Amino acid sequence: MTQSKWLSAPRSVLLAMTVALTGLLSGADTAGAAELAKNLFGAEALPSAVAPQSYGFYSKGCFAGGVGLPLDGPTWQVMRPSRNRNWGHPAMIALLEKLSRDAVQDGWRGLLVGDISQPRGGPMRTGHASHQLGLDADIWFSPMPDQPYSMSGREKIGAVSMLKPKSLVVDDRRWTESRARLLKRAASYPEVERIFVHPGIKKKLCDTVSGDRGWLNKIRPFWGHDEHFHVRIGCQPGSPNCKPQHDTGRGDGCGKELAWWFTEEPWRPAKNPDAPKARDIMTMAALPKQCQAVLTQPSPLSFEAALYKGGRAPVAVATAPAPEAVVPEPASPPAPVLAGTTGLPAFSAFAETPQIGVPVPRPRPGP
Repeated sequence: MTQSKWLSAPRSVLLAMTVALTGLLSGADTAGAAELAKNLFGAEALPSAVAPQSYGFYSKGCFAGGVGLPLDGPTWQVMRPSRNRNWGHPAMIALLEKLSRDAVQDGWRGLLVGDISQPRGGPMRTGHASHQLGLDADIWFSPMPDQPYSMSGREKIGAVSMLKPKSLVVDDRRWTESRARLLKRAASYPEVERIFVHPGIKKKLCDTVSGDRGWLNKIRPFWGHDEHFHVRIGCQPGSPNCKPQHDTGRGDGCGKELAWWFTEEPWRPAKNPDAPKARDIMTMAALPKQCQAVLTQPSPLSFEAALYKGGRAPVAVATAPAPEAVVPEPASPPAPVLAGTTGLPAFSAFAETPQIGVPVPRPRPGP
């Protein structure tokens, strides 16, 4: 329709055409909102080249302006590089580099860094429920070897559990003071709000740490996390739409809230094991509205251009003994058993569940 005909058309015709056009645009928005978020964010290869900002919650959000942890550093290696999950908020990446350097003082040759986030965060196609804001990172309990792993090796080498087979008890052949020192150092950083570990590892720390125990408050027991620990930092300045997690309260966390993990209740089979995971049904409509814009923001020119390039200091040669060698993983993976069968106190499964505000990520079978 020409401009003159459009202007002279009857009002009813104009109204009908306007309604039709609005419907088309609305339909497009609805279709986009109905798409699975994990597929859209999982397809992004690079972060967005804008100011860093996190949107939403750790298990339901995204982030802009991320940077990548280089796959190789003087005191770290990124594991499973094919997953493309070495991205995070600049504050998270800076902290990981700092921790890897500082850990040299504790006898660590270097750290093996697992998943951080996807380039623009969001739900993942596999694995984690959280790690969506660029503020979470996994670090293996196994140290970086003197001879760094090859790229292919990093895809194949398995992480080693710190537990005895089929129990909730730490295996003293694998667990060492160097690992406790690393957790203490990570907890000492003010940016760090939580460090998730297996309940058995938390209990080991509760039983063995003397002197200053305040840092144990940040060590939070959670399912899994027997092969790695999960560092979480808080919402960063400049992210007003980032939803913080509740406070961890006071104390060392070694009382009733830990005792609950050694009852039957946490290990009962799921009532509906076939229920879909949140990531498998989460659409864009469920995420903060800003996440749709994050997907359309421009990318850096290249992978290299998106890597973090700040804050690297010379690394001193380790003078402390290196972390003790890790005993190879048993043939069958460990599975939790009920309290009372491994020498631990058997707490009542019917006692009131401590109100600890169960953190994310939710239970998951994989890493």
